[in-house]
Amino acid sequence: MNRLTLLAGAILALSFSACSKSADKEKPGEKSTVAGAASSTAGANSVPTPSSPYKSVDQRVSYGIGYKVGSGLARENLVVVDQEAIKAGLTDGLSGAKTRIAEADLQAAFNEVQQKARAALAAAGEKQQAVGTEFLAKNKTRLGVTVTPSGLQYEVMTKGNGPKPKATDTVKVHYHGTLIDGTVFDSSVQRGEPFQTRVTGVIQGWIEALQLMSVGDKWKLYIPPSLGYGPNANGKIPPNSVLIFEVQLISIQ
Repeated sequence: MNRLTLLAGAILALSFSACSKSADKEKPGEKSTVAGAASSTAGANSVPTPSSPYKSVDQRVSYGIGYKVGSGLARENLVVVDQEAIKAGLTDGLSGAKTRIAEADLQAAFNEVQQKARAALAAAGEKQQAVGTEFLAKNKTRLGVTVTPSGLQYEVMTKGNGPKPKATDTVKVHYHGTLIDGTVFDSSVQRGEPFQTRVTGVIQGWIEALQLMSVGDKWKLYIPPSLGYGPNANGKIPPNSVLIFEVQLISIQ
C-alpha cells in the first residue's frame, strides 16, 4: 500500500500540480517564494481571531490542510470532487480502517487522473509553443533587437560602462519577468529587493545574457523555451513559454 499512499499524498498535497523545479538551478525570484513560505508559517502560528472556532495549533493546522487540498482540487479542476467520499477516506485513514476500495481500483483511478493531467499539460505546452514561436519570429525583426546564435533575443534599454561578469562570478540584479501576454510571474522590482545569484545558478537564457552585459546595463530579454523552463510548467509559467525579462545588472559581488 506504500506506493499508493505516496501517490495519493502527492496528488492531494500538490493539488495535481504539474510544476517542476530544477534541483540545482535557482529560479530568478526564488527568494520571494521562500519569503512567502515564511509568511504563511508566521500566519499559522499567529493568535487566532476571536471569531475563529479553531483555537489550538492542531485545529488550525487540520483546517489548513483541508483548505489547501480543497483549494488545489478546485483550482486544477481535474476531478469532480465528491465531498462525502473525501470525508469517508479521511475518517478511514485516520482510524486505520481498511480501505473500502480495492488497492488495484484505487491505483487505476489515480493513474487515470495522472494521465488526464499529463494530457492537459501537453496540450497547454503545444499551444504555448505555437504562440511563442510566432511571437519570437515577429519580435526579432524589430529595430534594436539582437538575436544570438542560441536564439536568445535582447534589446539594450540602458547602456552601462562597467565590467562584464564571468561564469564564476556572483552578481546582483533587478529584474521584472512577464509572459508574452503581460502576466507578471516574478519581479524583484515589485518586491523592492535586488536578486543576488551565481551567474551559472539561473536559467540558460540568463546565464548567456549576464556574461554579455556590463555593470550598469539594463536589457530586455526574450528567452525561448529552450533557454528557459522548456516543457516544464513553473508556478505561473505554462510549459513551453517565452519569458520576457527586464534585467538591470547592478554589480558583481
